[in-house]
Amino acid sequence: MSKILIVEDETIIRTALRKLLERNQYEVSEAPSVKEATSKFQLKDFDLIVSDLRLPGAPGTDLIKLAGDTPVLIMTSYASLRSAVDSMRMGAVDYIAKPFDHDEMVNAVKRVIGKAKAANKAANNTQTASTTIAGMIGSSDVMQDLYNRIHKVAPTNATVLIHGETGTGKELVARALHEESNRNNHLMISVNCAAIPDTLIESELFGYEKGAFTGAATNREGLVAAADGGTLFLDEIGELPLEAQARLLRVLQEGEVRPLGSVESRKVDVRLVAATHRDLRKLAREGKFREDLYFRINVMQLELPPLRERGRDIISIAESLLQRYCAQFGKPQLKLSSAAMDAIMSYNWPGNVRELENAMQRAVILCEDSTEIGDHLLSIDMDAQDLNDNTGSSIFEPPRLASRGGSTSATEDLSLEDYFQRFVLEHQDTMSETELARKLGVSRKCLWERRQRLGIPRTKAGATAGK
Repeated sequence: MSKILIVEDETIIRTALRKLLERNQYEVSEAPSVKEATSKFQLKDFDLIVSDLRLPGAPGTDLIKLAGDTPVLIMTSYASLRSAVDSMRMGAVDYIAKPFDHDEMVNAVKRVIGKAKAANKAANNTQTASTTIAGMIGSSDVMQDLYNRIHKVAPTNATVLIHGETGTGKELVARALHEESNRNNHLMISVNCAAIPDTLIESELFGYEKGAFTGAATNREGLVAAADGGTLFLDEIGELPLEAQARLLRVLQEGEVRPLGSVESRKVDVRLVAATHRDLRKLAREGKFREDLYFRINVMQLELPPLRERGRDIISIAESLLQRYCAQFGKPQLKLSSAAMDAIMSYNWPGNVRELENAMQRAVILCEDSTEIGDHLLSIDMDAQDLNDNTGSSIFEPPRLASRGGSTSATEDLSLEDYFQRFVLEHQDTMSETELARKLGVSRKCLWERRQRLGIPRTKAGATAGK
């Protein structure tokens, strides 16, 4: 059982976080300050320290040096680029903004501890190259080939283009490329190009000088400059506006970045890893993506296989998810019935691992008085799959969900993502974003990110609702 130390001065937050982590099978200790944490505990005895940035007496970043090899995850109420980047430059392994979703915190903790254990295991054991990708599950031939390609390209400075369907784990691959490179002692900055409005993307990426535009009261460093010496991961690069593409091309060609409103350029040493689910070559032919940028980033392409092409890997992933959610919801360890395994193997999983996560989470929640997960608890809609195969449209597309609104009982078969889409589409004209987020039990930040990922634009009516 991994041991975690929470350093947080607010008792309510500290207690809630301790209970959350204990439900997920972690051994948790707590302290209200850096002084009490260091006097009461041996920091090296913990697998992870989760600390607030602002604490009485000394900031949480002081724990980074005091903890030695123990990773420190920083929490901050100030979700600014500067505080987050500064913390990571001082040695924090990652950061998370408050208020955070429970799943967001649990996933961050698992990722950090998993990465640390994988690093220790790699240092103590000589393992085969195809089994050392932290966080990725699967031994199928297509995954073995992917692992080997990651190991080959990671130590180089070559630009990498990751292509794969939504939910196939593109950011996991980007993190593996960074961790196995000689840049892993610098930052990896991740940017979802689809989540930032077109009007802000250039200032976010390249920064700006004071007075460059209305509201630019100070100089601001862009994300490209923040990644200097490390890796810049641009997810959904196909959504990048053409003007920003031209600036990015200059970064790649000349190794320099010029903030908006500045007459001087700054040298940067950044490795670019890009990801997309779209056909960039087709977009280039249509004039929607710069052809010169496409050829510049397409040095090495990694193709991520969809879940339906990974054979028995699907069962391994499902069993791993089953263990995770049993621990998370405090249920005894369950197993998949043979009927459930058959259903999982026969379904085509258009949402890939993300859809499988929803199905397993739903099954664990609904399972009562049983040691097995039956196929009925998965709520896999085979009829929707057949229709999807015949029409070529995705079961996750909002128009289809809207057209199913005639039956109230249909919600019983919805996945969590289906439910999210339907709820937002049905209520966004009458609720504000704050009300939507509260009803769904997520933060406004999470709601915004899911809108971008699932392609649900915010309507003008919804923007003014509740005012």
